[in-house]
Amino acid sequence: MSTVGPGADARRNLPSVDELLRHERVAAWVERWGREPVTRAVREALAAVRADPHGADAASLSEDLLAETRQILSGDRPSLRRVVNGTGVVLHTNLGRAPLARAAARAAAEIAEGYSSLEYDLEVGERGDRYTHCADLASQLTGAEASLVVNNNAAAVSLAINTLARGRDVIVSRGELVEIGGGFRIPEVIERSGAFLCGAGTTNRTRVEDYRRAITPSTGLLLKIHPSNYRVEGFVEEVPLEDLVALGRSAGVPVMHDLGSGLLSGEYLPGLREPSVKASVASGADVVAWSGDKLLGGPQAGIIQGQASTVDRLRSNPLLRAFRVDKMTLAALEATLRLYRSPERAHRDIPVLRMLTETAEEVEARARAAQGELSPAAAKLVSIARMRSVLGGGAAPGFEIASAGWRLSGAAEDTESRLRGQDLPVIGRIEGGSFLLDFRTVLEGQQGLLVAAVERLLVNEDKGS
Repeated sequence: MSTVGPGADARRNLPSVDELLRHERVAAWVERWGREPVTRAVREALAAVRADPHGADAASLSEDLLAETRQILSGDRPSLRRVVNGTGVVLHTNLGRAPLARAAARAAAEIAEGYSSLEYDLEVGERGDRYTHCADLASQLTGAEASLVVNNNAAAVSLAINTLARGRDVIVSRGELVEIGGGFRIPEVIERSGAFLCGAGTTNRTRVEDYRRAITPSTGLLLKIHPSNYRVEGFVEEVPLEDLVALGRSAGVPVMHDLGSGLLSGEYLPGLREPSVKASVASGADVVAWSGDKLLGGPQAGIIQGQASTVDRLRSNPLLRAFRVDKMTLAALEATLRLYRSPERAHRDIPVLRMLTETAEEVEARARAAQGELSPAAAKLVSIARMRSVLGGGAAPGFEIASAGWRLSGAAEDTESRLRGQDLPVIGRIEGGSFLLDFRTVLEGQQGLLVAAVERLLVNEDKGS
């Protein structure tokens, strides 16, 4: 097969379909499965490898091609599979939320492939602590005194409540008693963390006085929860975090902000109505908890930040062992945080930020360019349409952004089912009786895969097959 020089992108010199069909192993598969199925599998494998930005060299890519082709032919597919997201939901929880930056994916893969200094201090040659790897960098970026990373934000909240208020009351505004994904509710999280819920105020209006009246000698924590997956509008009132912190200090009760969505700073997405981690930390809250796989654009993780003395208490809780973070998560999170040291690089390299700042005109230009790659027969069945993307992932409810993509002709339900059932599933949405593919969430490296998938679907449909 073809080779390329060192340092070059090996994908530029991948073998052709004909070259692969002449390969000894592939020729044997032709005898077993027939030329047409093998040719189809080779095309799909080539498209998949071309879209993967992490291939190291020509030799490994060649093996990837053969392995991918073999998997397609045998149907030996893993249950957790890559998909093309054409739904227009940027942080689609069912599709894995934030796609990682290339640097983060590479860092996780590198650590996964061998041994690492996960809990080994290289300077002194003794056992180390896994929780030091991202802590300093996260604190530098947000201004926090101390940081601690666990496996997700729900774990962060549970650990904090168990540490600070076990056997005591946790005061929460009744307007913030949210239900998170999977049917889990904040009252249940508080109860299972060993504390007792104490509601303050009403569903739509809560004042500082409501918290003050609820404080008793049994109070262990004042908890403010950012309603990241819903919004109450109209005759509403909530207590600013700074005012709650002031009340907590005067009463000698710690304050926690469950921020959830994880917007590091307003400068990264200035048009978004979301509180930022920097602002929450600056308020003086004892604990701020947020997610790594939402607006930060990193891996699933729960980041706990705040007063050093408080974070130290959380670190000594035996429950931390149950919530501890994995080595690959730490590697990906550190690489993501490093990108934020340069705002320009963060916007360029972190897919979530790039998707949310791309203009509708730029998205439409990508959709038109991809349409131009279709055959004339398939292109007739695809039209460019304006549409609206959403953020998703339990962040910024009601937020929409103008976008564009493809509207596919034909029966929407049938089109949806057939694209979803391909070897590389394509997930879109049905709206107004039409099947839509929103290009805002189609990663640039996957446009060729989308073209190939729709080409197969629509050309076969046009032939009546």
